[in-house]
Amino acid sequence: MKKLLFVAAVAASMLIAGCSERQQLKKSLKSALEVAVQHEKAQAEVMLPREGEMPKTFEKGELVTANIRWWTSGFFPGSLWLLYEHTGDEELRQYAEQFTSRLESLKDYTGTHDLGFMVFCSYGNGYRLTGNEAYKAVINQASASLATRFNETVGCIRSWNTGRKERPEEDYIVIIDNMMNLEMLEWSGYHDLARKHADTTIANHFRDDYSTYHVVTYNELTGAVTDKRTAQGDTDDSAWARGQAWGLYGYTMMYRVTGLERYLEQAVHIADYLIPRLPEDAIPNWDFDADKQMKDSSAGSIMASALIELYGHTGNEEYLAVAERQLASLASPAYLAPAGENGNFVLYHGTGHLPAGTEVDVPLTYGDYYFIEAAMRYLAL
Repeated sequence: MKKLLFVAAVAASMLIAGCSERQQLKKSLKSALEVAVQHEKAQAEVMLPREGEMPKTFEKGELVTANIRWWTSGFFPGSLWLLYEHTGDEELRQYAEQFTSRLESLKDYTGTHDLGFMVFCSYGNGYRLTGNEAYKAVINQASASLATRFNETVGCIRSWNTGRKERPEEDYIVIIDNMMNLEMLEWSGYHDLARKHADTTIANHFRDDYSTYHVVTYNELTGAVTDKRTAQGDTDDSAWARGQAWGLYGYTMMYRVTGLERYLEQAVHIADYLIPRLPEDAIPNWDFDADKQMKDSSAGSIMASALIELYGHTGNEEYLAVAERQLASLASPAYLAPAGENGNFVLYHGTGHLPAGTEVDVPLTYGDYYFIEAAMRYLAL
Protein backbone atom coordinates (compact mmCIF):
# COMPACT_ATOMS: atom_id res chain seq x y z
CA MET A 1 0.00 0.00 0.00
CA LYS A 2 2.80 2.41 0.89
CA LYS A 3 4.46 1.69 -2.47
CA LEU A 4 1.20 2.42 -4.30
CA LEU A 5 0.76 5.65 -2.38
CA PHE A 6 4.33 6.67 -3.21
CA VAL A 7 3.82 5.99 -6.92
CA ALA A 8 0.56 7.95 -6.85
CA ALA A 9 2.25 10.85 -5.09
CA VAL A 10 5.09 10.92 -7.64
CA ALA A 11 2.61 10.83 -10.50
CA ALA A 12 0.58 13.64 -8.97
CA SER A 13 3.73 15.67 -8.42
CA MET A 14 4.78 15.20 -12.05
CA LEU A 15 1.32 16.18 -13.24
CA ILE A 16 1.37 19.33 -11.14
CA ALA A 17 4.86 20.18 -12.38
CA GLY A 18 3.77 19.67 -15.97
CA CYS A 19 0.71 21.86 -15.49
CA SER A 20 2.84 24.50 -13.81
CA GLU A 21 5.33 24.53 -16.70
CA ARG A 22 2.55 24.86 -19.23
CA GLN A 23 0.96 27.70 -17.31
CA GLN A 24 4.31 29.45 -17.19
CA LEU A 25 4.75 29.00 -20.93
CA LYS A 26 1.30 30.43 -21.56
CA LYS A 27 2.18 33.40 -19.38
CA SER A 28 5.39 33.91 -21.37
CA LEU A 29 3.53 33.67 -24.66
CA LYS A 30 0.93 36.19 -23.57
CA SER A 31 3.75 38.58 -22.72
CA ALA A 32 5.44 37.85 -26.04
CA LEU A 33 2.24 38.65 -27.92
CA GLU A 34 1.98 41.93 -26.03
CA VAL A 35 5.46 42.73 -27.30
CA ALA A 36 4.42 41.65 -30.79
CA VAL A 37 1.50 44.10 -30.67
CA GLN A 38 3.90 46.93 -29.88
CA HIS A 39 6.22 45.90 -32.72
CA GLU A 40 3.47 45.59 -35.31
CA LYS A 41 1.77 48.86 -34.38
CA ALA A 42 5.09 50.68 -34.60
CA GLN A 43 5.81 49.01 -37.94
CA ALA A 44 2.41 50.05 -39.24
CA GLU A 45 3.15 53.69 -38.49
CA VAL A 46 6.50 53.43 -40.26
CA MET A 47 4.92 51.78 -43.30
CA LEU A 48 1.79 53.91 -43.74
CA PRO A 49 3.51 56.57 -45.89
CA ARG A 50 5.36 53.95 -47.93
CA GLU A 51 2.69 53.12 -50.46
CA GLY A 52 3.02 49.89 -52.40
CA GLU A 53 5.56 48.41 -49.97
CA MET A 54 5.58 45.85 -47.17
CA PRO A 55 8.20 45.22 -44.47
CA LYS A 56 10.53 42.35 -45.27
CA THR A 57 13.47 42.37 -42.83
CA PHE A 58 15.86 44.59 -40.86
CA GLU A 59 19.44 44.36 -42.04
CA LYS A 60 22.56 46.38 -41.21
CA GLY A 61 20.50 48.81 -39.18
CA GLU A 62 18.03 49.53 -41.99
CA LEU A 63 14.45 48.50 -42.64
CA VAL A 64 14.23 46.49 -45.86
CA THR A 65 10.90 46.53 -47.68
CA ALA A 66 9.58 44.87 -50.82
CA ASN A 67 6.87 45.66 -53.33
CA ILE A 68 3.55 43.86 -53.08
CA ARG A 69 4.51 41.25 -55.68
CA TRP A 70 7.26 39.88 -53.45
CA TRP A 71 6.25 36.56 -51.92
CA THR A 72 6.27 37.83 -48.33
CA SER A 73 3.81 40.70 -48.85
CA GLY A 74 0.90 39.02 -47.06
CA PHE A 75 2.62 38.28 -43.78
CA PHE A 76 2.58 41.76 -42.26
CA PRO A 77 -1.16 42.34 -42.75
CA GLY A 78 -1.67 38.72 -41.71
CA SER A 79 0.17 39.36 -38.44
CA LEU A 80 -1.99 42.41 -37.82
CA TRP A 81 -5.14 40.34 -38.35
CA LEU A 82 -3.93 37.62 -35.99
CA LEU A 83 -3.09 40.13 -33.29
CA TYR A 84 -6.47 41.79 -33.77
CA GLU A 85 -8.05 38.38 -33.23
CA HIS A 86 -5.98 37.89 -30.08
CA THR A 87 -6.64 41.31 -28.56
CA GLY A 88 -9.82 42.71 -30.07
CA ASP A 89 -7.90 45.97 -30.47
CA GLU A 90 -9.73 48.03 -33.10
CA GLU A 91 -6.58 49.97 -33.95
CA LEU A 92 -4.99 46.70 -35.09
CA ARG A 93 -8.04 45.97 -37.21
CA GLN A 94 -7.78 49.36 -38.88
CA TYR A 95 -4.12 48.79 -39.66
CA ALA A 96 -4.90 45.29 -40.93
CA GLU A 97 -7.59 46.62 -43.26
CA GLN A 98 -5.32 49.36 -44.58
CA PHE A 99 -2.40 47.08 -45.38
CA THR A 100 -4.58 44.28 -46.70
CA SER A 101 -6.13 46.69 -49.19
CA ARG A 102 -2.69 47.32 -50.67
CA LEU A 103 -2.69 43.77 -52.01
CA GLU A 104 -6.00 43.76 -53.89
CA SER A 105 -4.40 43.85 -57.35
CA LEU A 106 -2.69 40.52 -56.61
CA LYS A 107 -5.98 38.75 -57.28
CA ASP A 108 -5.27 38.97 -61.00
CA TYR A 109 -1.54 38.24 -60.81
CA THR A 110 -0.59 34.97 -62.50
CA GLY A 111 3.17 35.43 -62.33
CA THR A 112 3.78 33.63 -59.01
CA HIS A 113 2.91 30.45 -57.15
CA ASP A 114 2.94 32.31 -53.82
CA LEU A 115 -0.55 33.80 -53.94
CA GLY A 116 -1.54 31.65 -50.98
CA PHE A 117 1.07 33.33 -48.81
CA MET A 118 0.28 36.74 -50.25
CA VAL A 119 -3.52 36.67 -50.31
CA PHE A 120 -4.70 33.98 -47.90
CA CYS A 121 -2.59 35.19 -44.97
CA SER A 122 -3.99 38.70 -45.49
CA TYR A 123 -7.43 38.50 -47.11
CA GLY A 124 -8.02 34.99 -45.76
CA ASN A 125 -7.58 36.03 -42.15
CA GLY A 126 -9.50 39.20 -42.84
CA TYR A 127 -12.48 37.30 -44.22
CA ARG A 128 -12.38 34.75 -41.42
CA LEU A 129 -12.54 37.51 -38.81
CA THR A 130 -14.90 39.98 -40.47
CA GLY A 131 -16.99 38.11 -43.04
CA ASN A 132 -16.33 40.92 -45.52
CA GLU A 133 -17.69 39.61 -48.83
CA ALA A 134 -15.30 41.80 -50.80
CA TYR A 135 -12.43 39.87 -49.19
CA LYS A 136 -14.01 36.58 -50.24
CA ALA A 137 -14.19 37.76 -53.85
CA VAL A 138 -10.49 38.67 -53.83
CA ILE A 139 -9.56 35.26 -52.43
CA ASN A 140 -11.58 33.38 -55.03
CA GLN A 141 -10.15 35.42 -57.89
CA ALA A 142 -6.62 34.89 -56.55
CA SER A 143 -7.28 31.15 -56.47
CA ALA A 144 -8.43 31.29 -60.08
CA SER A 145 -5.21 33.10 -60.98
CA LEU A 146 -3.10 30.56 -59.11
CA ALA A 147 -4.91 27.68 -60.81
CA THR A 148 -3.65 28.90 -64.19
CA ARG A 149 -0.17 27.75 -63.15
CA PHE A 150 -1.24 24.10 -62.85
CA ASN A 151 -0.03 21.66 -65.50
CA GLU A 152 -2.07 18.47 -65.89
CA THR A 153 0.82 16.52 -67.38
CA VAL A 154 3.15 17.33 -64.50
CA GLY A 155 0.43 17.26 -61.86
CA CYS A 156 1.77 20.33 -60.06
CA ILE A 157 1.59 24.10 -59.91
CA ARG A 158 4.63 25.72 -61.49
CA SER A 159 6.81 27.49 -58.94
CA TRP A 160 9.53 29.71 -60.38
CA ASN A 161 9.37 31.12 -63.88
CA THR A 162 12.69 30.31 -65.52
CA GLY A 163 12.00 31.57 -69.02
CA ARG A 164 13.52 28.44 -70.59
CA LYS A 165 10.46 27.68 -72.68
CA GLU A 166 12.62 26.63 -75.61
CA ARG A 167 13.82 23.69 -73.45
CA PRO A 168 10.72 22.31 -71.70
CA GLU A 169 12.72 19.52 -70.12
CA GLU A 170 14.45 22.13 -67.91
CA ASP A 171 11.62 24.54 -67.36
CA TYR A 172 9.00 23.18 -64.97
CA ILE A 173 10.28 23.86 -61.45
CA VAL A 174 8.33 22.92 -58.30
CA ILE A 175 9.57 23.77 -54.80
CA ILE A 176 8.41 22.28 -51.50
CA ASP A 177 7.30 25.74 -50.34
CA ASN A 178 4.43 25.47 -52.83
CA MET A 179 2.57 23.13 -50.47
CA MET A 180 1.67 26.18 -48.41
CA ASN A 181 -0.39 27.69 -51.22
CA LEU A 182 -2.78 24.76 -51.46
CA GLU A 183 -4.97 25.83 -48.54
CA MET A 184 -6.35 28.77 -50.51
CA LEU A 185 -7.07 26.53 -53.49
CA GLU A 186 -8.93 24.05 -51.30
CA TRP A 187 -10.87 26.90 -49.70
CA SER A 188 -11.98 28.15 -53.11
CA GLY A 189 -13.03 24.71 -54.32
CA TYR A 190 -10.05 23.66 -56.45
CA HIS A 191 -9.92 20.32 -54.64
CA ASP A 192 -8.73 18.05 -57.42
CA LEU A 193 -5.95 20.42 -58.41
CA ALA A 194 -4.67 20.92 -54.85
CA ARG A 195 -4.73 17.22 -54.06
CA LYS A 196 -3.02 16.26 -57.28
CA HIS A 197 -0.21 18.69 -56.45
CA ALA A 198 0.08 17.28 -52.91
CA ASP A 199 0.12 13.69 -54.17
CA THR A 200 2.70 14.41 -56.87
CA THR A 201 4.88 16.11 -54.27
CA ILE A 202 4.68 13.07 -51.99
CA ALA A 203 5.75 10.88 -54.89
CA ASN A 204 8.68 12.97 -56.07
CA HIS A 205 9.96 15.41 -53.45
CA PHE A 206 10.56 13.10 -50.49
CA ARG A 207 13.49 10.81 -49.82
CA ASP A 208 13.22 7.41 -48.15
CA ASP A 209 13.79 8.99 -44.72
CA TYR A 210 10.99 11.57 -45.33
CA SER A 211 13.31 14.52 -45.67
CA THR A 212 12.49 16.63 -48.70
CA TYR A 213 14.36 18.05 -51.62
CA HIS A 214 13.88 21.78 -52.04
CA VAL A 215 13.53 21.79 -55.84
CA VAL A 216 12.21 19.20 -58.28
CA THR A 217 12.27 19.90 -62.03
CA TYR A 218 9.88 18.22 -64.44
CA ASN A 219 9.68 17.90 -68.19
CA GLU A 220 6.45 19.78 -68.76
CA LEU A 221 5.69 17.80 -71.95
CA THR A 222 5.99 14.34 -70.39
CA GLY A 223 5.74 14.88 -66.62
CA ALA A 224 9.02 13.07 -66.06
CA VAL A 225 11.31 14.21 -63.23
CA THR A 226 14.55 15.57 -64.68
CA ASP A 227 16.33 16.96 -61.61
CA LYS A 228 16.22 17.08 -57.81
CA ARG A 229 18.31 19.70 -56.05
CA THR A 230 18.46 22.58 -53.61
CA ALA A 231 18.41 26.33 -54.04
CA GLN A 232 18.60 27.59 -50.48
CA GLY A 233 19.96 24.54 -48.68
CA ASP A 234 23.56 23.42 -48.10
CA THR A 235 23.75 20.71 -50.77
CA ASP A 236 21.37 18.99 -53.17
CA ASP A 237 21.03 16.06 -50.77
CA SER A 238 20.83 18.00 -47.48
CA ALA A 239 17.73 18.83 -45.46
CA TRP A 240 17.18 22.59 -45.68
CA ALA A 241 15.37 23.39 -42.44
CA ARG A 242 12.66 25.73 -43.68
CA GLY A 243 11.88 23.39 -46.54
CA GLN A 244 11.29 20.56 -44.07
CA ALA A 245 9.07 22.91 -42.06
CA TRP A 246 7.02 23.85 -45.14
CA GLY A 247 6.46 20.16 -45.83
CA LEU A 248 5.40 19.43 -42.25
CA TYR A 249 3.00 22.36 -42.14
CA GLY A 250 1.70 21.73 -45.65
CA TYR A 251 0.66 18.12 -45.11
CA THR A 252 -0.72 18.80 -41.64
CA MET A 253 -2.86 21.53 -43.19
CA MET A 254 -3.90 19.29 -46.09
CA TYR A 255 -5.20 16.70 -43.63
CA ARG A 256 -7.20 19.39 -41.85
CA VAL A 257 -8.86 20.66 -45.01
CA THR A 258 -9.41 17.28 -46.71
CA GLY A 259 -9.66 14.66 -43.96
CA LEU A 260 -7.54 12.34 -46.14
CA GLU A 261 -5.42 9.97 -44.06
CA ARG A 262 -2.54 9.87 -46.53
CA TYR A 263 -1.76 13.50 -45.73
CA LEU A 264 -1.81 12.87 -41.99
CA GLU A 265 0.50 9.90 -42.49
CA GLN A 266 2.91 12.05 -44.48
CA ALA A 267 2.90 14.78 -41.82
CA VAL A 268 3.62 12.21 -39.10
CA HIS A 269 6.51 10.75 -41.10
CA ILE A 270 8.01 14.24 -41.58
CA ALA A 271 7.61 15.11 -37.90
CA ASP A 272 9.21 11.85 -36.83
CA TYR A 273 12.16 12.54 -39.11
CA LEU A 274 12.66 16.09 -37.82
CA ILE A 275 12.19 15.80 -34.09
CA PRO A 276 15.23 13.62 -33.24
CA ARG A 277 17.44 16.01 -35.22
CA LEU A 278 16.55 19.15 -33.31
CA PRO A 279 19.14 20.78 -31.03
CA GLU A 280 18.70 21.44 -27.32
CA ASP A 281 16.68 24.64 -27.77
CA ALA A 282 14.63 22.96 -30.54
CA ILE A 283 15.28 25.81 -33.00
CA PRO A 284 16.90 24.21 -36.03
CA ASN A 285 20.10 25.09 -37.74
CA TRP A 286 19.40 26.60 -41.17
CA ASP A 287 20.12 23.19 -42.72
CA PHE A 288 20.01 19.97 -40.71
CA ASP A 289 23.04 18.58 -42.53
CA ALA A 290 25.23 21.68 -42.79
CA ASP A 291 28.46 22.09 -40.87
CA LYS A 292 28.00 25.86 -40.73
CA GLN A 293 25.89 26.80 -37.74
CA MET A 294 23.26 29.50 -38.17
CA LYS A 295 19.86 29.35 -36.49
CA ASP A 296 16.64 29.86 -38.42
CA SER A 297 13.94 31.10 -36.08
CA SER A 298 11.48 31.18 -38.97
CA ALA A 299 11.81 27.42 -39.45
CA GLY A 300 11.32 26.96 -35.72
CA SER A 301 8.15 29.07 -35.79
CA ILE A 302 6.67 27.21 -38.74
CA MET A 303 7.47 23.85 -37.16
CA ALA A 304 5.98 24.85 -33.80
CA SER A 305 2.72 25.95 -35.37
CA ALA A 306 2.50 22.76 -37.43
CA LEU A 307 3.34 20.49 -34.49
CA ILE A 308 0.62 22.03 -32.34
CA GLU A 309 -1.90 21.34 -35.07
CA LEU A 310 -0.49 17.84 -35.65
CA TYR A 311 -0.84 17.16 -31.91
CA GLY A 312 -4.51 18.09 -32.21
CA HIS A 313 -4.98 15.55 -35.01
CA THR A 314 -3.02 12.72 -33.40
CA GLY A 315 -2.97 13.26 -29.65
CA ASN A 316 0.77 12.53 -29.73
CA GLU A 317 2.17 14.31 -26.68
CA GLU A 318 5.69 14.33 -28.13
CA TYR A 319 4.59 16.72 -30.85
CA LEU A 320 3.17 19.11 -28.28
CA ALA A 321 6.24 18.80 -26.05
CA VAL A 322 8.57 19.71 -28.92
CA ALA A 323 6.40 22.67 -29.88
CA GLU A 324 6.52 23.79 -26.25
CA ARG A 325 10.31 23.68 -26.30
CA GLN A 326 10.36 25.71 -29.50
CA LEU A 327 7.90 28.30 -28.21
CA ALA A 328 9.76 28.60 -24.90
CA SER A 329 12.95 29.34 -26.82
CA LEU A 330 11.30 31.80 -29.22
CA ALA A 331 9.62 33.67 -26.35
CA SER A 332 12.92 33.97 -24.49
CA PRO A 333 15.34 36.92 -24.70
CA ALA A 334 17.53 34.82 -27.00
CA TYR A 335 14.99 35.20 -29.81
CA LEU A 336 12.29 37.69 -28.79
CA ALA A 337 13.23 41.29 -29.54
CA PRO A 338 12.20 43.95 -27.01
CA ALA A 339 9.72 46.55 -28.23
CA GLY A 340 11.47 49.39 -30.05
CA GLU A 341 14.35 47.22 -31.26
CA ASN A 342 15.04 44.91 -34.22
CA GLY A 343 13.45 47.27 -36.74
CA ASN A 344 9.99 46.55 -35.23
CA PHE A 345 10.22 42.86 -36.05
CA VAL A 346 9.36 40.32 -33.36
CA LEU A 347 12.06 37.64 -33.63
CA TYR A 348 15.82 37.64 -33.98
CA HIS A 349 17.92 35.05 -35.84
CA GLY A 350 16.11 34.20 -39.04
CA THR A 351 17.98 32.84 -42.04
CA GLY A 352 16.53 33.52 -45.47
CA HIS A 353 19.08 32.38 -48.07
CA LEU A 354 22.46 31.58 -46.57
CA PRO A 355 24.15 30.25 -49.74
CA ALA A 356 23.39 33.56 -51.48
CA GLY A 357 24.45 35.55 -48.42
CA THR A 358 21.07 37.29 -48.16
CA GLU A 359 18.94 37.68 -45.05
CA VAL A 360 21.37 35.86 -42.75
CA ASP A 361 20.82 36.18 -38.99
CA VAL A 362 18.09 38.78 -39.38
CA PRO A 363 14.39 39.08 -38.54
CA LEU A 364 11.99 37.76 -41.16
CA THR A 365 8.38 38.85 -41.56
CA TYR A 366 7.18 35.29 -42.10
CA GLY A 367 8.99 34.10 -38.99
CA ASP A 368 7.01 36.67 -37.01
CA TYR A 369 3.71 35.58 -38.60
CA TYR A 370 4.13 31.91 -37.79
CA PHE A 371 5.38 32.65 -34.28
CA ILE A 372 2.26 34.70 -33.60
CA GLU A 373 0.09 31.94 -35.07
CA ALA A 374 1.88 29.24 -33.06
CA ALA A 375 1.58 31.22 -29.81
CA MET A 376 -2.13 31.75 -30.39
CA ARG A 377 -2.67 28.08 -31.23
CA TYR A 378 -0.95 27.07 -28.02
CA LEU A 379 -2.91 29.52 -25.91
CA ALA A 380 -6.12 28.10 -27.37
CA LEU A 381 -5.35 24.57 -26.12
